[in-house]
Amino acid sequence: MPSSSTLLTLATAISAVNAAYQGFNYGSTFTNGAPKAQTDFEAEFKTAAGLDGTDGAFTSARLYTMIQGGTPSSPISAIPAAINTKTSLLFGLWASGGDAAFANEIAALKATISQYCGKLDGLVAGISIGSEDLYRITPTGVASNAGPGAQPGTLVNYINQVRDTIKGSCLSDVPIGHVDTWNAWVLDSNKPVVDAVDWLGMDTYPYYENTNANSISNAKSLYEAALQKIQNAGPGKEVWVTETGWPVNGVSSGAAIASTANARSYWEQVGCPNFGKTNVWWYTLQDAAPDAPNPSFGLIGSTLTETPLFDLSCKNVDTNPGNPSSSSAASSKPATSSAAASSTKVTTPATTPTSESSSSSSSSSTTPVSSTTNSEPQSSTSSDSQSTSSSDSQTTTTDSGSQSTTTAAPPPQSTSSEEQQTTTSEAQSTGSSGSQTSASEQQPTGGASVTSAPATTLSTSVPFPSSNVTVITGTGGSPTGPGSSATASSTNVPGSNGNKLSSFGAAAAAIAVAAFAL
Repeated sequence: MPSSSTLLTLATAISAVNAAYQGFNYGSTFTNGAPKAQTDFEAEFKTAAGLDGTDGAFTSARLYTMIQGGTPSSPISAIPAAINTKTSLLFGLWASGGDAAFANEIAALKATISQYCGKLDGLVAGISIGSEDLYRITPTGVASNAGPGAQPGTLVNYINQVRDTIKGSCLSDVPIGHVDTWNAWVLDSNKPVVDAVDWLGMDTYPYYENTNANSISNAKSLYEAALQKIQNAGPGKEVWVTETGWPVNGVSSGAAIASTANARSYWEQVGCPNFGKTNVWWYTLQDAAPDAPNPSFGLIGSTLTETPLFDLSCKNVDTNPGNPSSSSAASSKPATSSAAASSTKVTTPATTPTSESSSSSSSSSTTPVSSTTNSEPQSSTSSDSQSTSSSDSQTTTTDSGSQSTTTAAPPPQSTSSEEQQTTTSEAQSTGSSGSQTSASEQQPTGGASVTSAPATTLSTSVPFPSSNVTVITGTGGSPTGPGSSATASSTNVPGSNGNKLSSFGAAAAAIAVAAFAL
């Protein structure tokens, strides 16, 4: 009969294997477009792991690109930084820059296998091919100037290229996925991508769903509606939360107010019940280095510190989610040795992702204006199926009603190449988070007070834009914000600054642009 110590050791091992990944999105550059070095990534990873009130739980990083800023196809320095700090990684390959740019991503992936395979055991959570590429080619994404995207057939081709590349390597058992918004996942035309991947990444931001009742008290309902839509689109597939969050300051979006109180409330309503149970990469640790976007989603300010802007402890919070994303904790972690998935977001110019946050919410041309009303916008009811018509806005129904995907575009983001990379989850506006399930507002959990009076708001209502997506004209829509400008220099690598504001559509643009430049 096994001893009690043996059983305890076995239980601990099983718990470790079943633990979900928990971390943040990281861009490849700072908000000013300067590429991050290995020391920068190490400092960020150590800060995340040491955040007060989190018991060292945030030890994973989502990346938007495999390419180091300022190089054509060298592996991103976040990889050796993760090895040194024992940080798991959700690898990302920017997919909206065209075939030549993706070839550079594949080259960087091959170099990663060659240089680091002996050191990546247990550190790679997964590999994401693209970020919000499908959203950016929808009528909503086009209307919001989210930047270039990729057709489903193109993504399937890229997914197969990655599978061929990792075959027989230390990454052969790493699960492969794609990250997008719920209104892209539900389209029948995108089913080939659903079928081609092992897991579905969800980028969702109730804050940007300004055509719905999107005050903080209804944020959890919007989040759960988006999750349910994606689960329905891919039965049996795990859903990983690759981007979600609430801004700590900045302009209002519909009834959504950016404040630390509301950011804490969203953390407690959505984050706390899922942390440790499903794979979550929050948006974000820091998006204000050196410049702060508007709105800003960072849990800390422009200086790295382990003291967050609000309590992250999840004390006195109900941690039993009403609608868990899936049992991703146990099945997502590779049983055999595999590289950790990097959680850094990359803004991708037309060719290479440069910024950390790429959301599909709006273009950089949108500007905040004062809110004309305090009432929450009403969404019109419609059938469960999302309209694929060429109209600017897509309408999709939630379980209890339909949500118009038209959303107010996020405020203009800095034009740095990385920040403008759009990350779907972060910059995703009304479409990404899902349709609203009810007009009534839910009572926020946790002790944080809720800011309810709207100040300035995003006035431009764009169909289903993603949050933080400020796209610079000509950018490839890099996923991480500032690096999404199409005219970004070659130094702008995907996921550069991770600025949610411009990352949604801008990130993609920045990545694509950077890739083309390279």
